[in-house]
Amino acid sequence: MEPGNRTEVLDFILLGLSEVEELQSLFLGLFLSMYLVTFIGNLLIILATITSSHLHTPMYFFLANFSFVDICFTSTTIPKMLLNIHTHNKTITYQGCLSQMYFFMLFAELDVFLLSIMAYDRFVAICHPLHYTVIMNPRLCVLLLLLSWILSVLGSLLRGLLVLRLSFCTKLEIPHFFCEINQVIQLACSDTLLNIIEMYFATVVMGIIPLIGVIFSYSQIVSSIRRITSARGKYKAFSTCGSHLSVVSLFYGTALGVYLSSATTQNSRAVAVASVMYTIVTPMLNPFIYSLRNKDIKRALKSLVGAITLNE
Repeated sequence: MEPGNRTEVLDFILLGLSEVEELQSLFLGLFLSMYLVTFIGNLLIILATITSSHLHTPMYFFLANFSFVDICFTSTTIPKMLLNIHTHNKTITYQGCLSQMYFFMLFAELDVFLLSIMAYDRFVAICHPLHYTVIMNPRLCVLLLLLSWILSVLGSLLRGLLVLRLSFCTKLEIPHFFCEINQVIQLACSDTLLNIIEMYFATVVMGIIPLIGVIFSYSQIVSSIRRITSARGKYKAFSTCGSHLSVVSLFYGTALGVYLSSATTQNSRAVAVASVMYTIVTPMLNPFIYSLRNKDIKRALKSLVGAITLNE
């Protein structure tokens, strides 16, 4: 289809997780509760990191940014889904769909980069403890964070611009609860080869390379821990990266599960249901994983709650 004959797109239809009317009230209450838990939990991590001086370290600097990104990540999809359920209106405008798709990709990629940076931070802390403060200096921390933002913004922008050039057919129903890029591209009437090539390239650069970085960091960490002679020393070394390893496993495990399910099944609605795990459940669990196994976070949260109670 030539640009001059481009189809004017007004709205997309988000079919959601289910069309069963009886389930809509359940979904509304369930996902509203999960969103509030995610928002409050990650916000508490951020506030605890800011207000507690003993948490002003590279590890907690990246953790606070990770919590901020998780809040933004869930905020790109859940509020719109809740609004659609509440109003019984499944439409999303063309501009709204593209905006949601852009910000979803942006914050998903930031999550990936931050997990990789946090793995590198743990690698330096365990494998090079005497040089940790020199290597992970404030300048490097800010530079790594800035680089993550730049790559994520540019990558998402490129993908969004490639979608913007597409023309769409008349049936614009997306079997998902948000504008997922694969589903949007499948609705296009024009040639999508360039989009598909870019997506494979982005998967390598934004997904596989950071994952390789995480795997390399932990292979070095495990090798270093094995050389520690005392059981207490091994436990102490592993405890410093146990929470992060749990989050990495949960994030990549659920994302990989969605990817495999989409590759092995033609049921798009089943893929949408599976996507709930890494788009909603994982960001909700992350604050619990970090706080339950981390004494510093627990102490900071207690002090924060105590200060809030006294002010009331």
